[in-house]
Amino acid sequence: MNGLETRPYYWLDVFTDTPLLGNGLAVVLEADGVSEETMLAFSREVKLSETTFVQTASEDGADYRNRIWTVSGEIPFAGHPSLGTAVAYALHGEHQEATFVQQTQVGLQEIEVKLRDGLWHAAVHQPAAEFGESIPTDRLAPALGLAPAEMDPYLSGQVVSTGLPALLIPVADAEALAKCDPDFAVVRELDPNPALNVYPFFHERGSRTIKARCFGEDLAGIEDPATGSAAGPLVAYLQDCLDISEVVVEQGVEMGRASRLEAKMVDGRPKVGGNVTVLSVGHIALPA
Repeated sequence: MNGLETRPYYWLDVFTDTPLLGNGLAVVLEADGVSEETMLAFSREVKLSETTFVQTASEDGADYRNRIWTVSGEIPFAGHPSLGTAVAYALHGEHQEATFVQQTQVGLQEIEVKLRDGLWHAAVHQPAAEFGESIPTDRLAPALGLAPAEMDPYLSGQVVSTGLPALLIPVADAEALAKCDPDFAVVRELDPNPALNVYPFFHERGSRTIKARCFGEDLAGIEDPATGSAAGPLVAYLQDCLDISEVVVEQGVEMGRASRLEAKMVDGRPKVGGNVTVLSVGHIALPA
């Protein structure tokens, strides 16, 4: 077929039990031999925040290699592509419950998947968090287009990473969160990493529910509706600052893609999970 090869293809919504909410993900299985040029071109074709390509693992102990791409290029790790890819892999292998080990650029991660009453749930064990320096919120306000009075008066911002760095920025209330309009020129002055996620959040004292949003310059202006790679750093940050080790993160509400992420600390590492909804299963023809 003019040099094209047909491969299994899945479309899923992650961190939701409702179709067309959560964070959309395209997964191409049996992707050995697909060139990086084709991976990038296909990611730009579907225009999702991430698209994954599953290849044969090259490291001992891994079930598969997960190549994760945005519309700008490949990234080392991400949360919802880890969960959604594991569910697609389970479906393709006719598993209803399993623990897989994926290989990414930051190493190996265990992902638990199970099907219960027709609903998939998955959770990924992320690497231990690495903490950058704390940043006063008055320095961070311009990065969000906010005034200093709209920032959390008690907590500081911080870059935290479990494989993909997130600039965690606490804001004062839900109204400030809704107003966030990042200025990436200001963000680059704080941290020049182009893969940095800007993750403003609102935590009401005494609550275990966090409201958050995520913006990434490498997403070509697309707000991310659910960001597991930031929810993991967030729960590690909250444990460090407030001794909170388990939260539910509500994200994507402002963009009409409500998502629910479960994040907790387990043996010193974040574990991030949520529901996964399967939209379509089929095959796609791609050039190598």
